Amino acid sequence: MSKNRIITLLTDFGLSDVYVGVMKGTIAQINPQLKVIDITHQIPSQNIAAARFCLMAAFAYFPAETVHIAVVDPGVGSNRRAVAIKCANCFLVGPDNGLFSGVLSRESALAKPSKRIAAVELTNSQYWRSAEASSTFHGRDIFAAAGAHLANGVPLEELGRAVSAASLVQLQIPNCAVTATGATGCVQYVDRFGNLITNIPNNCIVSNNWSVIISNSCDPIRIPSGKTYSDSNPGDLIAIIGSDGWLEIAVNGGSAQSVLQLQFGDMVEVIYRDYV
Repeated sequence: MSKNRIITLLTDFGLSDVYVGVMKGTIAQINPQLKVIDITHQIPSQNIAAARFCLMAAFAYFPAETVHIAVVDPGVGSNRRAVAIKCANCFLVGPDNGLFSGVLSRESALAKPSKRIAAVELTNSQYWRSAEASSTFHGRDIFAAAGAHLANGVPLEELGRAVSAASLVQLQIPNCAVTATGATGCVQYVDRFGNLITNIPNNCIVSNNWSVIISNSCDPIRIPSGKTYSDSNPGDLIAIIGSDGWLEIAVNGGSAQSVLQLQFGDMVEVIYRDYV
């Protein structure tokens, strides 16, 4: 049965407490040969939107059938579902709170009809750490254990009750839209440098001459585009296409988030210079 699939971990637990180590210990008790890779444990506390983006940005860099265990779970112990999901190229294990919606949107777009997304609610306590799970640490008692069994070759359907993929929680985020004069979207993530990463992909920008307009104040701010952060003077705003293909707003040597005070979901507009 053993598959020895890779496991990744993504949480908001930080590294100063024992939580991450305990999850790894739970995995090792099931199969010490499983390879565990940390994506990050520095997701801002209870920030499901940040977890959604980081997992979406990372999952494609791992081999097929990797098991991604992600735990940012403000609803732990409530009636929110614990789920495991089989996608075309990976497995996802964690709370059903929208955390997986970024990966699912990409997998749904790429998957062939024969590789539709399947999901189960983790109701089979045989594959938990113990039959009585803590009401405050499902990362240890349910997700780490179920993920380890899945990586070890246990079929998805053995882990619990099948649920409809369409019923999985989607994090609500304004859609990117192409307009006659450019494109509109929103901030989907703020990284540790204060860069504002939007949900506008590079293929929605069809001109080489474009700017970004921020209209959340009385005086709209126009931000010029460039290729690199250093295409602007120190302290100046610039809009670029980042390494993952998303439009982002930065400050050369500073924090765009501090300057603009934008947050998740705030609107961003691309406008071609012919229309400025």
